[in-house]
Amino acid sequence: MNEVSLATRLQAALQRRRAPRTTSFFEFWPGYIFYAPVALFWIAQAIRYRSITLPALCNPRIEAGGICGESKTDILLQVTDPGREWIAPFVGITTLGAPGGEHTGMAEAAMREAKLTYPIVAKPDMSCNGAGVRVIHDRASLAAYLAEFPRATRLQLQKLVTDEGEAGIFYMREPGATNGRITSITLKYPPTVTGDGLQNIKALIEADARLRAVSAILLPKLGAMAASVPAAGEAVQLVFVGNHCRGSTFKDGRHLATDALTARIDAIARSIPDFHFGRFDVKFSNVAALRQGEGFRIIEVNGAGSEATHIWDPETSIVEAYRTQFFHYGSAFRIGAAMRANGVKRYGVAKLLRAWLQQRALMARYPTND
Repeated sequence: MNEVSLATRLQAALQRRRAPRTTSFFEFWPGYIFYAPVALFWIAQAIRYRSITLPALCNPRIEAGGICGESKTDILLQVTDPGREWIAPFVGITTLGAPGGEHTGMAEAAMREAKLTYPIVAKPDMSCNGAGVRVIHDRASLAAYLAEFPRATRLQLQKLVTDEGEAGIFYMREPGATNGRITSITLKYPPTVTGDGLQNIKALIEADARLRAVSAILLPKLGAMAASVPAAGEAVQLVFVGNHCRGSTFKDGRHLATDALTARIDAIARSIPDFHFGRFDVKFSNVAALRQGEGFRIIEVNGAGSEATHIWDPETSIVEAYRTQFFHYGSAFRIGAAMRANGVKRYGVAKLLRAWLQQRALMARYPTND
C-alpha cells in the first residue's frame, strides 16, 4: 500500500512539473526591477560605443529610431510597394484645438477619403503598450472617444482586422546587407472566458489559473460587465489590446519563422527606407497561411524601442529572457554604430529626453483602452 501510495505521489509530482505554467515568476514584476539589468546593459553598451542614444540611428527616417516619441502614422506612410499592400488601411488625423462636435465630422470625412467604414480601431499616434486604443463601432462611440482625446493631438483611425490570430514579428538587418532575418515571433492570445450559463464573468475569471493571476488588471477594466452571466458555450474576450501587461498570454512562436515568412517580412521591411531594426505587429487568418508568408495584415510597425516579446511566454526562463534582451539591444547598438560610420548624424540626449517626456505626458491624458 505504501509503495502504491508513493508511486502515485511521484506520478502526480511529475505531472505537476510537466503542466504548462500559467505565468512566469517574473512576468508581472515591476518594470524598474525587471528592466534594471537591461538598463545596466544599455549603459555598458553606451560606454563601449561612446553614445547612449546610438540605437536611435538604427532607423534614421523614424523619430528617435523608434525608441520613443515616434509617429505610428508617419512610419506606416513610409512603407512603399511592395510592402504597402500588407498594411491594414488607416488614416491619421489631428484633433482641433477646442472641444466640439465638429471633431466627429472631420474624422468621418477623413475616413471616407481613406475608404474606411465602421467598425474601426482608434489609437493615439504616439503611445506604447496599447494605451488609448479602442474599437469604434459607430458614430456615437467615435464622438465619445474624440471627446476624451487631448486637443490638438494626432491619432490614427485604422480598419478593424477581424482575423483572430495576432503576432509580433521581430526583424533586423545589418546595414548594407541584402537580406535581414526574423529573430522573434510571439503569438498573442487575449484573455477569454467561456460561459456555462451559471457563473458570472468574475467567477469564471477566478476559476481560471492564468486569469486569476491577472484579475487585478482585468476586473477594474470590466466594471459592471464582470457581473454578467455568459450563455453556455459563449466565448467572451475580456480585452482588445494584445498586451501581456493587460492580461494577454504570449507564446513563443519562433518555430513559425519559415523561409517563406522570412522572405515576405524582409521584402516589407526593405520597402521602408533605412529600416533595420524593429517589430511588425500583425493580425493573421491562420498559422498555416502565416508560415507561407500569406494571410496577414500589419497593424503597426515599431522601431528600436520595441521588444522581442516571446520572452513573456510563461515557459521562458529568466535566463533566456535576459539573453534575448541583451542580444537584441546589443544588436541595436551595433547597427547604430554601423549607421554612424555611414555618416548618419547622432541623435542628441536632450532631444531624446524631450521626446520621452512628451510621450509620457500625452499617455497620461489618453482615453481608457479596450
